[in-house]
Amino acid sequence: MSKTVCIISASPRTNSNSERLAEAFAQGAREAGHLVQEIRLREHTYGFCQGCLACIRTGTCVLKDDAVQIAQTMHDADVLVFATPIYYYEMSGQLKTMLDRANPLYGSDYKFQDVYMLTAAAENEAGTDFRAVQGLEGWIACFERARLAGTVFAGGVNEPGQIEGHPAIEQAFAMGRNI
Repeated sequence: MSKTVCIISASPRTNSNSERLAEAFAQGAREAGHLVQEIRLREHTYGFCQGCLACIRTGTCVLKDDAVQIAQTMHDADVLVFATPIYYYEMSGQLKTMLDRANPLYGSDYKFQDVYMLTAAAENEAGTDFRAVQGLEGWIACFERARLAGTVFAGGVNEPGQIEGHPAIEQAFAMGRNI
């Protein structure tokens, strides 16, 4: 059965290593017959959540920027995929900001169930992505039908494009193909 997959890339850099993981996941998902929507946050304008909670009452954010449409795309997807560089052992601020701005999804009849996280970092130690994954799990915990379905971590990559040849690319491709 074909699924709609929303992939959100949170790197501020073009040709980034985490975005390359997103591309591999997308390729695998497309080859498996799924519809893939790719969003690069660096190409969008969105501000910080104001904490007013109007979205809980109205179902939409009072801020009228690109985050409103991104959250709607997330709402309508069967599968969510977040790709982020690891900065200071955590997800990028761009991704955290978008997760906060997706607050209108809370309490809605969202479609997604499976959520994936793809990460890349200069550090190569086991657990480098732990806090980022844990942060995403906290977001997922607010959505009772959702679950963290898988993660891919590429360590030891810093410069743009340095990930080429890394085994994590094949892992991301296979994960996309097997959703």
